[in-house]
Amino acid sequence: MNVQEVRQLDAYLKKLFGNPSIRVVPRGGELAEVFVGEDELGELTAEEDEGERSYNFRMVIQLGQDPSIQPIPALNAYLRSRFDNDQIRVVMRPKKTDSLEAYIGEEFLGVLFVENEKGRRSYIFELPILDVDLAGDLA
Repeated sequence: MNVQEVRQLDAYLKKLFGNPSIRVVPRGGELAEVFVGEDELGELTAEEDEGERSYNFRMVIQLGQDPSIQPIPALNAYLRSRFDNDQIRVVMRPKKTDSLEAYIGEEFLGVLFVENEKGRRSYIFELPILDVDLAGDLA
């Protein structure tokens, strides 16, 4: 990722989440990390497909082993706290039981995929970003 891409992604995520504390930090090649303040949230990867540049933000969320934890309220609280945005909401997906959707207001953010490994349940939050999403955030 070049400097201009990092700046565009940084501006886009700040605007999307309404949080000026979000930072995109390049890590070399097609990888960057995303922070809020000093807390690392996840990583961004860049991809090129048929001349189209896109990015994917990926965040792993551990909910713990307690089967009584209700995922939607727990994920709502977690994402709202991490991004410092009370407008984030997690909802069930129509016709899908292996994942949930995340929104800010009515704007679709991404998908939370359920992962069960060794009795531990976690969610992988994936937020796709297309180059057209960044068009308004040119540096």
